[in-house]
Amino acid sequence: MSDSNPLPHHKHMSVWGVVALGIGSMVGAGVFALLGQIAINVRSDTWIAFVLAGIAALFSGYSYARLSAVFPSRGGVTDFFALGIGSPVVERALACLYLITLILTLALIAKAFGAYTARILHQSEHSDWVNIYATGIMILLTIINLLGSKTVGRVELVLVAVKLIILFLFIIVGAITLKPSMLEVHQDVQTSMMFSSIGLAFFAYSGFGLMASASADVTNPERDMPRAFMLAIGLVIVLYVVLALVVLGNVSPEDLIKYTDTAVAQAAAPILGSAGFLLVSIAALFATASSIVANIFSMLNVSKEMGSSGILPLPFRKAIFSGGSQGFFLLIALVMLLTNFFNLSFIANVASATFLACYIAVFVVCWRRRKECHANALLLVLGFVFMVGIFTTFIAEMVMAGLWLQCGTLAAAILVSLAIGWKTPPENTEIEE
Repeated sequence: MSDSNPLPHHKHMSVWGVVALGIGSMVGAGVFALLGQIAINVRSDTWIAFVLAGIAALFSGYSYARLSAVFPSRGGVTDFFALGIGSPVVERALACLYLITLILTLALIAKAFGAYTARILHQSEHSDWVNIYATGIMILLTIINLLGSKTVGRVELVLVAVKLIILFLFIIVGAITLKPSMLEVHQDVQTSMMFSSIGLAFFAYSGFGLMASASADVTNPERDMPRAFMLAIGLVIVLYVVLALVVLGNVSPEDLIKYTDTAVAQAAAPILGSAGFLLVSIAALFATASSIVANIFSMLNVSKEMGSSGILPLPFRKAIFSGGSQGFFLLIALVMLLTNFFNLSFIANVASATFLACYIAVFVVCWRRRKECHANALLLVLGFVFMVGIFTTFIAEMVMAGLWLQCGTLAAAILVSLAIGWKTPPENTEIEE
């Protein structure tokens, strides 16, 4: 990627299209699946975990916004690594780690979509239909992504609008029926458990990084990208905090334990009855679908840029259909393979850790290019220290809790990334159209 020349590309996405992409990728499977788990850990302090994770997301979003404003790229975060990490091996390894994170996240989100669809249509979370619906939505939304960034932006606007309308209806009615006494029930929460919950909550925000891959598709990135990042993250913080208060103010601790994975939808049952559960479950479908669209959009651009730079092999440089390379379709197949044959509930911990590691690296890049990006040094330092604190405590809590499968998966992802990053890419590689 050139430091000064934006990629030759038609500019189709408005600032609100980028905001929709960000909200679509953030308000997805993360909050619908993780709010219940976080509530189990810290109960009525759940909203605090989302506030603190949101502050970390704002700091991180600031570094992303400054970089994407000055260095617009369809590769997004992976191109940022090449701007200022200083070690080619580490740059390539971080890019690979981020791509692995996208693969795992897509598999998790597709599985969540399949589970919600199967429960609505077949009244069972464990129906054999789960994998069929998960595979079907991946195929459909991959096709939509290949139609171009303008189509992606329009589809995201529709999906985001529908799910937010339903969630706002749920929040308004839930606020009316909210029982303040349920929010006053506190428990002693260990500092490490709070940081662990902040790490999980950060996963619900982590999709904002996908907005960077749209910076080459906007008319004026210097003006539009900072606005888009702050708008998207700010709106999602408000949504998550209010949503946490509504759920915790309407669902008993016993029901939280029983319906951890579907806490948001379950909270609608006592508020709006069975129709409410159905309505919020439909919102979950729109949320996961829009998150899949955003993640596929990012994976398409990231894999294309990594193929072009030589980090990934020839199949990622040879386009075979509507701009999609052979390698990209192999990644989509891998996502569907993981979705069909593996239980990915534990991936939330691994993906949170890898997201945190990659986003911490972006602070380093922005610091080294802060003069060109016109970035505030104090904000970068504060954000970096805060994020490192969350990351180290999060990993420590995983070890102390004996989550060895998650730790092993994380270690394997790092080793694979380093192995790929260790090789020297060929020079003057180009994507074949």
